[in-house]
Amino acid sequence: MPGILLGDVFPNFELLSSRWGVRFSHPQDFTPVCTTKLACAAKISDEFKKRIVKMITPTILPGVSPLPFPIILSVQLGMLDPDEIDKDGMPLTTRCEVFVVGPDKKMKLSILYPATTGRNFDELLTALKKVATPVGWKPGQKCMVIPSLSGAEAAELFPNGIATKELPSGKRYLRYTQP
Repeated sequence: MPGILLGDVFPNFELLSSRWGVRFSHPQDFTPVCTTKLACAAKISDEFKKRIVKMITPTILPGVSPLPFPIILSVQLGMLDPDEIDKDGMPLTTRCEVFVVGPDKKMKLSILYPATTGRNFDELLTALKKVATPVGWKPGQKCMVIPSLSGAEAAELFPNGIATKELPSGKRYLRYTQP
């Protein structure tokens, strides 16, 4: 999937149907980081379902998944890295990517992680709302309302309120809300 950019149409991918989708990868099955990532994804999958978001992940090993989301073969997406091979000579999936795909089949978010780094799935949940997460953000903390939303749009989307930070410049672009 090299070269796919934000706003590009995601390759023909029927598993997502006409819903939002989060597609995340892992370089190899049954490794420490991948195991924790898949466990976290399974644990938080109901939060994605509430938002009508389909989660999918590729694997290099065929088989039945006990997870609450589909695991598809990486071969289907052309995600095998010929330079990264496991102890049995099998190619690993490409380095840990996360794609958020909209109902229009266009990529809305792309995150590239090294194989040694897990995901922050809580932060991914905010990608579907009109908010941004500040540096060091943790679940339960306020998020920032994106600047492209007018005050009226923000008030409609966030009925629990918006707090605007007073800045020396007088600009009013740092608006916070509870996601």
